[in-house]
Amino acid sequence: MRKTRTITFCIFASVIISTLFAGDTSRDIYKQVRKNQSLINDVYRHIITNYVDDIDLDAFTKMSINNMLLELDPYTTYMEKEEKDGIEMLTKGKYGGVGIQIGLREKKLTVITPMDQSPAKRAGILSGDKIIMIDGEETIDYNIDDAAKLIRGKKGTEVKLSIQRYGEIELIDFILTREIIPVKDISYSGMLDESTGYIRLTRFSRNSDNEMRMAIEALLNDNMSELILDLRDNPGGLLNSAVNILDFFIDKGETLVWTEGKSQKLNRKYVSKSDPILPRDVNIAVLVNQGSASASEIIAGTLQDLDRGVVVGRPTFGKGLVQTVFNIDRDRSIKITTAKYYIPSGRLIQKPGYLPDEILADTLAQDSIFQTKGGRVVVGSGGITPDHEVELDALSPLLSASWRQGLFFNFIQKHKMNYSSVDEVEQDTSLIYAFEDYLHASDLDLYMKGENNYLNMKEMLFELDSTSIQIQGALDILDSYFEQIAFTQFDKEKELLDHYLLVEFADYFNGEEGRIKISSREDKDIQRAMNILHDPVVYEKIFLPQ
Repeated sequence: MRKTRTITFCIFASVIISTLFAGDTSRDIYKQVRKNQSLINDVYRHIITNYVDDIDLDAFTKMSINNMLLELDPYTTYMEKEEKDGIEMLTKGKYGGVGIQIGLREKKLTVITPMDQSPAKRAGILSGDKIIMIDGEETIDYNIDDAAKLIRGKKGTEVKLSIQRYGEIELIDFILTREIIPVKDISYSGMLDESTGYIRLTRFSRNSDNEMRMAIEALLNDNMSELILDLRDNPGGLLNSAVNILDFFIDKGETLVWTEGKSQKLNRKYVSKSDPILPRDVNIAVLVNQGSASASEIIAGTLQDLDRGVVVGRPTFGKGLVQTVFNIDRDRSIKITTAKYYIPSGRLIQKPGYLPDEILADTLAQDSIFQTKGGRVVVGSGGITPDHEVELDALSPLLSASWRQGLFFNFIQKHKMNYSSVDEVEQDTSLIYAFEDYLHASDLDLYMKGENNYLNMKEMLFELDSTSIQIQGALDILDSYFEQIAFTQFDKEKELLDHYLLVEFADYFNGEEGRIKISSREDKDIQRAMNILHDPVVYEKIFLPQ
């Protein structure tokens, strides 16, 4: 495999290598470029002219480029037209589509929610509708990305969705005209109690800072005195959006983040340009987890370094690399890691090991201990470590299976017509027992803790000696043990299952606002953040040098 990669990494090398070294005046580097570029071109020419089989040059070219980039960091990628949609959504803040959020439920492509004022919403598409065909093509083997590419398209063009709806025998066809759909980055903002505001930011696109400004101003009008900024599972996005958002929190003139790259124009320092719109006496808690990356880590790390907010949750992903998109032609481009970003304490958030040692020329050790503005010790070399780490409970078997198989969502689709509000749902004490009956009727892929290991051992013991009475006797006892655990498992998880049922109903009736308000009752990160924010002594103590 390594040999194949070495042979096939040649295509478009002249474009890529020239791009990487643009602006560098070193004769030695140019000499090395010419030498290696010539080698790559010679290898490619010999393969194409002498290889025994005819080769599809377009497919070979794409494979060669991908193999060449495979040894670099995972963010340096080659993109063709259909693969550039995600980048364009971030940079333009919009896309052509019909306005639906889709997911896989019961292994079927399902409408999670239609967006307000969208073609899908106006046409009558509902949450829970199964998308069986797109433009006459069956979706049975499609993943979410496959479907999204087909549903999105140029404004004014049409797409036909064939829908299977609960309670309907025949498929329902919807012919939708695509429109420009704005990307919404803040999925919810509102007050969790009389004093605590909450903002959940899901990505950093062109729209993020405008949405954040409006959310902060609205919460201040609601007399917010503490803010929870939820960046959990936010993969990042545009650096400029993160810098603009930090401007809302940080005093004018403070260094927020800087980048260092090979080209001089990539060495940039970002400084807060205006007075913050969030008053200094509004305390901040930032929620992060292992899914918080890139721009999310800039926000959390900068607020931590400048002692402006407390970080709560679990260590973040550790992506401190900056990418630049270079267009090769109208349909193709390459996204290259061109710089690293550093936050005020001097920390590089990027976790080590993203490049093989054999191709990395600079192997100098990086500092790992830094200090915040107030003298607190913080750790570098791999993500942001929270000021308060929260350990989450392991998912229990029934809850895990219910999430994995989409049972909460499907149960709500079958029972939503029985209620007119989430309050009615909460008052129905029989609902949890209806869900128990639903679980029993489902083909539930359920294993108790340790049962998978036991089943593997059981298979090995049968292979060892399937006639042994002693082995069979021991296995009968263990079978009985796991059956007894499974029999009582529902009672153990009853309260938790009831809570998440209510969360799903709240989402159906009141959208993301309803989901957040109900889920926050049992959300350990939110509860920890609120406890810290509501206690001034605990909050201020966090920022004292230890």
